Amino acid sequence: MSDKARAELAPTGVLRAGINLSNFLLVTGRSAAGDPVGVAPDVAAEIARSLGVPVKYVTFKSPGELADQAGKDVWDIGLIGAEPQRAAVMTFSAAYVEIEATYMVPPGSPITSIDQVDKKGVKVVTSARSAYGLWLENNLKNAELIQVTGLDGAFNKFRDEKIDVLAGLRPGLLKDIAKMPGATILPGKFSAVQQAVGCNKPAAEGARYIAEFVENAKKSGLVASLIEKHKVKGLSVAPPANR
Repeated sequence: MSDKARAELAPTGVLRAGINLSNFLLVTGRSAAGDPVGVAPDVAAEIARSLGVPVKYVTFKSPGELADQAGKDVWDIGLIGAEPQRAAVMTFSAAYVEIEATYMVPPGSPITSIDQVDKKGVKVVTSARSAYGLWLENNLKNAELIQVTGLDGAFNKFRDEKIDVLAGLRPGLLKDIAKMPGATILPGKFSAVQQAVGCNKPAAEGARYIAEFVENAKKSGLVASLIEKHKVKGLSVAPPANR
């Protein structure tokens, strides 16, 4: 590791790690001291340990709020989904984990497969500024996309206003379906949300260091061990960057 990488990633002598609290797969609780607990905080702590500096968690209610602080001396690394809009202001590693994103439809829906969703007249509701919401923003061509603040807000609108489709992470939809008997989660996925580690631009040496750390963490089994440690269902280790 170069001193330049450490200086770029932890200029204050502490690695300030931006953590998105809304991803319940990556943040599964709080410590007695109030710090976030889960796969993402542990990855950040391991990066700090490898740099030889302490970690400090900077928490956000949503990934969009975290990304808004890029380049503002609020955090040094941010652990969120890597999407093109965010890549404009952050440099991302390859993904360290992936999460399936798919659709849920209400009881009696004529929609039975993912390829039937992007049609004229179909309304899709999702959590605003989520990684999968950004994917839908970029890729839906015909359906109307409705973005609502928060996971609960998206489900409530889907249920209360009888929206055609709810888009979300499969593990979250498995919880939502319990609140709507007769609803269906469509088979397959429209995207795999790739959770990565980003740093502020330019930080070329820092970005290179993070990229190498993530690849080593996947290859060594560290990421898999953290998923097992926190007993998270619905996460898988992302493939190597060169695949």
